[in-house]
Amino acid sequence: MSVWFARLLTFGTATLLMLSLTDDRLTAHHSFAAEYDSQAPITISGEVSKVEWTNPHTYVYVDTKDTIGKVVTWSFEGYPPNTLKRTGVPRDLLKVGDIITITGWKARFTANRAAGREVTLPDGKKVFLGPAASY
Repeated sequence: MSVWFARLLTFGTATLLMLSLTDDRLTAHHSFAAEYDSQAPITISGEVSKVEWTNPHTYVYVDTKDTIGKVVTWSFEGYPPNTLKRTGVPRDLLKVGDIITITGWKARFTANRAAGREVTLPDGKKVFLGPAASY
């Protein structure tokens, strides 16, 4: 093996190792059971404050009020954008300011975060945002 090739291989390996330790996107995929509690369903009604259609998952942020009236933002993770598109959910279906009801399952370790399942739109129509709970 040439010195040049050995250095290239060492540099490449070191670069991949550093990226894998610093970039969450390389290790971001997870199982439902590791992240969410299938025994902790949740239903939130509130105003859409943000929608992210980015891989690997979509996110819908909903502002609602807690028991003392303070506004709390919940983050709901959904299917990847391509899956939603293929199932007939257009990118512009949810808009900031829409009042919706969303169901899902609470995250195990993060407050105000959940795996989204079903969204009830302002007109009463229901669409799936994510899969059923899995164990």
